[in-house]
Amino acid sequence: MGYYVIKKSEKSVSQPWYFLLKADNHETIATSEMYSSKDAAKKGIASVQKNGPSETIKDET
Repeated sequence: MGYYVIKKSEKSVSQPWYFLLKADNHETIATSEMYSSKDAAKKGIASVQKNGPSETIKDET
């Protein structure tokens, strides 16, 4: 199972919070958008957990 890491950027003052989705081998799979609060970043993680699992693959090549 992968895991999430909540981070705080020193570069953005208005929206410093973001999260990373990491694989078991600790490689970054995805980086979130920036959030204005840590709580908002946690809600973003909850949304990915709820809406992420899907068996559908859309190949638009």
